[in-house]
Amino acid sequence: MLSKTLYGAAKSAAARHVVPNGARTMATAATVTSDIFKPTKFGGKYTVTLIPGDGIGAEVADSVKQIFKADNVPVDWDQVDVTGFGDKKDAELLFQQSVDSLKRNKVGLKGILYTPIERSGHQSFNVALRQALDIYASVVLIKNMPGYSTRHSNVDMCIIRENTEGEYSGLEHQPVAGVVESLKIVTKMKSERISKFAFSFAVANNRKKVTCIHKANIMKLADGLFRSTFHEVSQQFKQLEVNDMIVDNASMQAVSWPQQFDVLVMPNLYGSILSNIGAALVGGPGIIPGCNMGREHAVFEPGCRHVGLDIQGRDQANPTAMLLSATMMLRHLGLDDHASRITKAVYDTIKDGQVRTKDMGGNNTTQEFTKAILDKMETL
Repeated sequence: MLSKTLYGAAKSAAARHVVPNGARTMATAATVTSDIFKPTKFGGKYTVTLIPGDGIGAEVADSVKQIFKADNVPVDWDQVDVTGFGDKKDAELLFQQSVDSLKRNKVGLKGILYTPIERSGHQSFNVALRQALDIYASVVLIKNMPGYSTRHSNVDMCIIRENTEGEYSGLEHQPVAGVVESLKIVTKMKSERISKFAFSFAVANNRKKVTCIHKANIMKLADGLFRSTFHEVSQQFKQLEVNDMIVDNASMQAVSWPQQFDVLVMPNLYGSILSNIGAALVGGPGIIPGCNMGREHAVFEPGCRHVGLDIQGRDQANPTAMLLSATMMLRHLGLDDHASRITKAVYDTIKDGQVRTKDMGGNNTTQEFTKAILDKMETL
C-alpha cells in the first residue's frame, strides 16, 4: 500500500484501490510532474464534481451517494447532469459547466456519457473532457474478485492508456466525396509522459513488468515513435522487466494467457479494446474500476466505458465499478478509513454470493445489492 510519505515524495496525484484479505494493492502512481494539486475543501469537507452520466449512470451514482451518506464521508457533491442526448446547444452548455466545476474542485466522479454515432460533428464528451483538462493517463484495474469465479483465475493487470491523442485526436475531414481522412497524432512528449507514468505506477505498486502495446510493424512512424520512446524511458527503470507486444497478438494472449501481464501501457484506441477484453476475463464491465489522472485534475470513473442503455431504469445495473472507482477517489483524497470500509463491504458482499446483480449471475436489483453492502458495513 502506498504510504502518505511516498505520495509526498512523488509530489503527484495518486489513488489506490485496496483489495481485502491480503491481496495486492492496486493504485495509480506518481504523475511525471512536480505539482501537487489540492482538491477544494471547505469546513472539513471536500467538494467533488459529480457527473452521473447517461444510461445507468444515475442509478449507480445514487448507490454511491447512499453509501457515502451512511458512512458519513466528508464529501459534498457538485453535480452537473451532462448528457450526450437532447439539444446539442444545451448539452454543450452543460459540458462546459462540468469542465468549470472540475477546474474549481480538481477531483470528480463520473459515469459514462453517451456519444451518438449517427450525429455528424458531435465529439465524444468523454474524450473532450480529458482533452480540455489534459487528463492524460487512464488507469483500468483488471483483477479477479474473491468468490466470483470466471473462466480465468489469478488475473491481476493494470491497463494504462494515453488519453489525449492517437486515433482519438478527433481530426477527421472529407477532402472529396466518398473519401475520409482521419489523423492519428502521436508525439514524443506525450509518449514519454505516459511511459513515465506507467513505470512510476509499477515501481510504486511493487509490480514487476511493464509491457508496451503497439502496431509498429504497420504504423512504423506513429507507433514506432511510441514504442521507441517507451524503451528510452525504460532505461530509467532497470529494476523492472520490460517488453513490447503487437496489439493483435496481445489481444490473443490476453484471452489465452492473461496471467503473463502485469502493467500494460499503450495508445488510446488499443487501451479501449484491451480494457474491454480484460473486463470480460474477470466478470464484465460492472466490476471494473478506473480513473483518469492529469497534472491538475483527477476524474474517477468505471474502467470500461459502457453506458448501459439497454438496462437503463430497470434497477438491474451493477454499481460495483462506480463504487470501487469512488473508493479510489477517497484514497486520492486521503480518506483511507472510509475507502477501506466501503471496499471491504463490496468485496465481502460479492464473496458471500447471496446478493448479486444479473450480470454476475444473480437476480437482485441495484437497490438490493446496495442495501446488502450497507448491511455489511454495519458489521465492520
